[in-house]
Amino acid sequence: MMTIPIIIPAYEPDEKLLGLLDELNKAQLGPVVVVNDGSDSEGYGEIFKGVVERGARLLTHAVNMGKGRALKTAFNYCLNEYEDIIGVITADSDGQHTTDDIRKCMDALVSNRDEKVLVLGCRNFNESGIPARSVFGNKTTSRVMKILLGLSISDTQTGLRGISVPFMKYLLTEKGERFEFETNMLIATKDLGIKIVEVPIKTIYLEENKSSHFNPILDSIRIYAVFVKFLLSSLSSSVVDIVMFSIFCGIFRNVPVAIGYVMLSTILARVISAIYNFLINYKVVFKGKGSSSRAAVRYLMLAVCIMLLSGGLVTFFTGLLPMVPEFVVKIPVDCVLFMLSFVVQREVVYK
Repeated sequence: MMTIPIIIPAYEPDEKLLGLLDELNKAQLGPVVVVNDGSDSEGYGEIFKGVVERGARLLTHAVNMGKGRALKTAFNYCLNEYEDIIGVITADSDGQHTTDDIRKCMDALVSNRDEKVLVLGCRNFNESGIPARSVFGNKTTSRVMKILLGLSISDTQTGLRGISVPFMKYLLTEKGERFEFETNMLIATKDLGIKIVEVPIKTIYLEENKSSHFNPILDSIRIYAVFVKFLLSSLSSSVVDIVMFSIFCGIFRNVPVAIGYVMLSTILARVISAIYNFLINYKVVFKGKGSSSRAAVRYLMLAVCIMLLSGGLVTFFTGLLPMVPEFVVKIPVDCVLFMLSFVVQREVVYK
């Protein structure tokens, strides 16, 4: 026997929630756990009365606490309530997910029940009739995740997900109370080595997705805020590097140096910025949990390689463009090396 509860977070839902529950009962899928995330009792009391009448377990927040908190509330309830649970399915209350697609995600969860897994019901955003904000938001986030995290996910904002028990337990302490929680969930798969299984589902948007409580500005800021730490560390390190490089160039420009003043300035500036960058990356950005000494050795090897590449390329292009200031040449060179360094740090140094 295996139990796979269906979790539906609901904030100010309409009749489409009751329609979904009717379809789930007809398909004999469940148990169903609905979380009333602080909806006004006067305006939505009848809807949630109908939820109970249809046999779903209703959990209630006294105030609106966000989708992330609603999911955590349901995760905790399911883990305590169902002894034979292997995972849960999360679905939205606005009619975007069909019982057939929910069953597909259940089947994928069962097929991978011996692994730590996250099942994603993925829509096809190349189809016609999809709201422009949804196409733009999903495709942009997918590209950002591919570049910054190395995660290839076709639908980063899907609410139809299958989550195994071990991953559920971890997610109870994951940061994020609102829509950003679902993005943090995807990032956590990278950190924990969680297998991602994509299941193609129907792309359904009713009434131009007007019932969605996703705020394209505020919630996008919350979602992309999780990426800011990746950029600030490297950008601030680059500023430190360029400032120190310019200072050392001014000091050593007229001093005879065997390796050249540009290379010497590059080495000295990079030593200072590298120490700063390593400490920030280890503690804040990549949250290294392994040996800091091993990470430091790997980082040192990477820093030396990048430093030599930077010094060599800047020296080469400075020779070709003698009228151009050294720091102007250095900026585009280091931008390219920045992307290379990021990928190596993500996959090797702090893996």
